[in-house]
Amino acid sequence: MQNFITADWIFPVVSQPIQNGVLEIALDGTIKQVLTADEAKSQGIEQAKYYKGVLVPGLINTHCHLELSHLRGKIAEKTGLTNFIKALLAIRDQPEDEIIAAMQAADQEMYENGIVAVGDISNLLISRSVKLNSKIYYQTFVELFGFNRPSEPIVEAGIQLKNDFAPLKASLVPHAPYSVSSTLFEQISTNTQIEDVISIHNQETVGENELFEKGTGTFADFFAAAGIAQSEAHNSGKNALNYHLPKLPKHVNTLLVHNTFSTKADMDFAQKEHQKLYWCLCPKANLYIEDHLPEVELFKNEALKITLGTDSLTSNNELNILAEMQTLQFYKNISFEESLKWATLNGAEFLGIAAQYGSLTVGKKPGIVLIDLAEDRIIKKETTIKRLF
Repeated sequence: MQNFITADWIFPVVSQPIQNGVLEIALDGTIKQVLTADEAKSQGIEQAKYYKGVLVPGLINTHCHLELSHLRGKIAEKTGLTNFIKALLAIRDQPEDEIIAAMQAADQEMYENGIVAVGDISNLLISRSVKLNSKIYYQTFVELFGFNRPSEPIVEAGIQLKNDFAPLKASLVPHAPYSVSSTLFEQISTNTQIEDVISIHNQETVGENELFEKGTGTFADFFAAAGIAQSEAHNSGKNALNYHLPKLPKHVNTLLVHNTFSTKADMDFAQKEHQKLYWCLCPKANLYIEDHLPEVELFKNEALKITLGTDSLTSNNELNILAEMQTLQFYKNISFEESLKWATLNGAEFLGIAAQYGSLTVGKKPGIVLIDLAEDRIIKKETTIKRLF
């Protein structure tokens, strides 16, 4: 038995939107046909179930921290990244049952918000059981950091954690340029497999660039207060991106996350340096922490491969990619159709799962989501999202 569903518009993502189109869906959610209204009529299809709004593929959240879900609303907004980190370190440890319950609720929240796949940062094994029992596809990024510690034990512990996440897909990744030494970058690169994907926080705050360029600023003060000595990479005249990007493996898909203070010069350098880059925007988290958004128009003009993320519930009040799209539309005038590609196909291609996810294409099982979008295609605060398959 097949299901036929129709809506005011269908957005396949890989082709133009189809007004009053019809999808034929197998019972397991596989797409059998994507039809125009005329094609459906010619086949004699008259019993398609109608939904008011638009049908889109399931959404991809390329940057999340599921294991921080228990800290929702616990850290003040707009304090800046270094103050955010200090607060996070002070309250992160909580009872295990509380952490697991919060992760389960966050996972269900993402599922209900039409999210079908997540790139998730993990420092611990605690999220494994939640991910194994989830209806969402997870790529786990085992995050490593250490600037003034021997790198061998850090990598050994990371490899063990990666193996412990099996059968879930996992890879070793650096946390951020300000927290990873040159030696640790080298060892992460050495231990990166051809099937892996990489993620790194990038240029999230002005102080991050200033640390590397001048050896001053909020991160320099943060390090000094923590008793962490600066290295030869600091006060080098080159910014954070110039420090870390040449050290990343070039043969795997790599995600630069946040990019809040990335410039055109950074983008030009990055495109010459690395041919498999994706750029993740987390606008609601950027506003929550730094009260600043990336220059999204630059990303568009440079034709960069953009994806979307929510970051964690520590820095966001919800795990909802549609809300990230709405923020970009409201502040940066990014159209629904454009951000939809960022939220679906680009994310699936980065994670290496585009054979199943990312577009409404015959043979795929990408998840099918209904958004009650009006003809003006403006995402409003009250716009709802519902998962159909």
